[in-house]
Amino acid sequence: MGLSRIYCRVVVGVAALPVDVEVHLAGGLPMLQLVGLPATAVKESRDRVRAALVNARFDFPVSRVTVNLAPADLPKDGGRFDLAIAVGILVAQGVIPQEAVEGYELVAELSLSGELRAVSGIIPTVIATATANRRLICAPQNASEAQRIRPDASLSAMTLAQVVAFLLGRDHLSDCHELEAPAPPRYPDFCDVKGQAFARRALEVAASGSHNLLMVGSPGTGKSMLASRLPSILPTMTASEIESVASIASLLGAPIDHAIAGIRPFRTPHHSASAASLVGGGSIPKPGEVTQAHCGVLFLDELPEFQRSVLEMLREPLETGEIWVTRVQSQVNYPAKFQLVAAMNPCPCGYHGDPEIHCRCDIGRLNRYQSKISGPLLDRIDIRIQVPRLKPSELKQAALGDSSAQIRQRVAAARRRQIQRQGCANAQLSAQQVDRMALLSAEAEKMLIYAAEKQHLSMRAFERIKRVSISIADLAGSDQVETAQMAEAIGYWIALNPS
Repeated sequence: MGLSRIYCRVVVGVAALPVDVEVHLAGGLPMLQLVGLPATAVKESRDRVRAALVNARFDFPVSRVTVNLAPADLPKDGGRFDLAIAVGILVAQGVIPQEAVEGYELVAELSLSGELRAVSGIIPTVIATATANRRLICAPQNASEAQRIRPDASLSAMTLAQVVAFLLGRDHLSDCHELEAPAPPRYPDFCDVKGQAFARRALEVAASGSHNLLMVGSPGTGKSMLASRLPSILPTMTASEIESVASIASLLGAPIDHAIAGIRPFRTPHHSASAASLVGGGSIPKPGEVTQAHCGVLFLDELPEFQRSVLEMLREPLETGEIWVTRVQSQVNYPAKFQLVAAMNPCPCGYHGDPEIHCRCDIGRLNRYQSKISGPLLDRIDIRIQVPRLKPSELKQAALGDSSAQIRQRVAAARRRQIQRQGCANAQLSAQQVDRMALLSAEAEKMLIYAAEKQHLSMRAFERIKRVSISIADLAGSDQVETAQMAEAIGYWIALNPS
């Protein structure tokens, strides 16, 4: 007769929820029974744990073994409970004292030989473990990632026998402090871009306030080239943002080097992407592109080529900064606070409105193409600009602009002003916050009201122009929006439909 309790974690969304692995030994026919809503992979741990204990030269109990994964109504999946179950059996047998495991959480899959194997979602697990004032014992591959986020919160073990020896005070475990920090990735530089001063300025404003941006222009005007350089001018992520982005990457089994270096995500899904790949899905809900772009940029090239139904799914995360993936047996919430940058041609052939190349599209084809982007979605894009086609002679004469390092300094300074003033980027400001802080001068507000009446702007458009104008003022180091800055913000909104 024996009873034990081991602490473990299950990852739901990007949160690591606590699970108590309770083991009870009782009389009766020898068997191991798992309860607590285990999935198939968890049920298979019976055979892995039995073989691992025997091959590590421990006796498997010749009695009825009941393993309860509490809370019982929380679904459990994967092999992450193997190590906790094995140690729980040894504690219930009296091989390890219960008090020896109280300060630790055990998360690892076991091989038949007793070696520890890595599991997914180790970053949210180690963050939650550290918050609970415990240390995580995991496989070496997981520990090498975990120590980059929380250096003192994890321990590395090669085998089950090594874990037992450590808990009995006979051995020590490595914390992997010898690993070097990854080198930051390099993105294309803005100094390579000739001309397109208006588009470069719009990208700088968008980066400073985390505003959504749409670029419209003929093929070859440099829309994709400009967008690919946006990550090089974005401000470095904060510590909490790094943990959030690294947690998402860890959940998907992707490298976390970009996140550790503070580089914001830059996702570029193809226009054939399905709804599940963009917003998340699957029988076991997994995060989509909008979540992988969290705290960074989601770049949609050839915007009208995406299915309209897929694009409409962006409306919720653009407004709320999160996405709910709902299935019959589960509902998972993922963060999705991203900056949308999109590019499109003005028509299917690409030359509508071009002064030199004749457009081959009839009015019906043009309307069908442009109608793929709904008004409500377009209304959520703060900055909309034309990217004109430059002649070879104009490109030859055009001077090179500022480098990404120079632009990034201005963007970082503007973002710091926003964080100090309101604790978030301007794009996340509410209408009440803007009005309460009185950041617009009386003349600038009159100009905006006049433009809103003349252009028949919605209230959402009205508020978004306000936020863009504040970002322009922040770039200028001004505490108040003046008429020149408001005029620039209005120009970004009506550039595609002047009246």
